[in-house]
Amino acid sequence: MEIITPDFGFIFWMTLAFGIVFFFIAKFAFPVIGKTLKNREQKIAESLEQAERIHEEMQNIQAKNEELLKKARGEREDILNEARISRDKIIEEATAKAKEETTRLVESAKETIENERKAAMTDIKNEIANISIKVAEKILEKELSTDEAQLNYIKDIIKETDNQ
Repeated sequence: MEIITPDFGFIFWMTLAFGIVFFFIAKFAFPVIGKTLKNREQKIAESLEQAERIHEEMQNIQAKNEELLKKARGEREDILNEARISRDKIIEEATAKAKEETTRLVESAKETIENERKAAMTDIKNEIANISIKVAEKILEKELSTDEAQLNYIKDIIKETDNQ
């Protein structure tokens, strides 16, 4: 029962032992523990500041990336628009050249056809003139006394020319 109801000497020695232990702890342990806690607190604060700086830098980088992405999209749209304009211009020029070439070819073909037709007509006229001259020469070479003999002779010449 002495522990439950301690006497005065026991309390004194316990208090003295506690005081001496507390003195040594306060003298040697508390400054080291305090210093360690202060260093830990400082490292945590520095880590938080560094994390905040990194977070801000990440936000800045993300904002720059978004800006660059918008700029790249704008440039892409500009390039695509320029390509569309160039394509339309090239198609328009090619179409115009094709129409001009077609018109020129049609005109050339018409001219060639007309020249060939004229040449054919000239050849036909020359051939008719040659045939007429031959017929006339043969008629003149042979003097025929009657009209009937002349008609028969003309028919024979026509048949002869048809056979050639």
